[in-house]
Amino acid sequence: MSKISTLKRTDESEIMDDFELKGTDLEKTLSDLDNINKWLGGNKITLQGIKILLRDQPKSEPVHIADIGCGNGSILREIAKWGRKENYTLELTGIDANPYTIEIAEKLSYYYPEIKYYSIDIFQDEFEKMNFDILLCTLTLHHFRDSEIEELIKLFIRQSKFGIVINDLQRSEIAYRLFQAFCAVFIRNEIARKDGLTSILRGFKKSDLQVFSNKILVKKQKISWKWAFRYQWIIQK
Repeated sequence: MSKISTLKRTDESEIMDDFELKGTDLEKTLSDLDNINKWLGGNKITLQGIKILLRDQPKSEPVHIADIGCGNGSILREIAKWGRKENYTLELTGIDANPYTIEIAEKLSYYYPEIKYYSIDIFQDEFEKMNFDILLCTLTLHHFRDSEIEELIKLFIRQSKFGIVINDLQRSEIAYRLFQAFCAVFIRNEIARKDGLTSILRGFKKSDLQVFSNKILVKKQKISWKWAFRYQWIIQK
């Protein structure tokens, strides 16, 4: 078994980075990635961050939350369920550059009228003009280069009223090997398996995130390690 280098983030692209990917392959891969995230507790990390940002906010006011790189909308549906249970009035927005992904998300979110989806490139003017109370970036930040991440974080800060919740992967050989073993038992989808491993190598060390965090001025921010091999970065304005 060859040794995996995790010293630097890999530049290798993922199959899911192709915004023309569509059909059964796309739908099955999104479903499998969604299940992996649920099984490994990933959605809880994002929801916990939202709770922290809303801790001092009155429930009587509507809250607008956007998820960048929303995929099939899984996390937004979880947030919608939580909002209904906790009596929040939520306006939820899912943004993804792949229009076929948005079609799948809309179909799966038929019974969630509080969720709206848009196929938008976040580097275009259309996105820069949008504003939200909370911005989420769940398993999306690692898709960008370091220089792009610096600009995105600054943009997200300008666009959010309360703050940002980032939930992304730790880059480590242990995480890589455990994911290999996990896929051998539970995942047969080749795209999900390959992209999952590449995602880990595109993920972050805590020191990477601290470099980005040192370049922004906000009221409060915290980077925490979470199971399974995730970092939760909460930026509070």
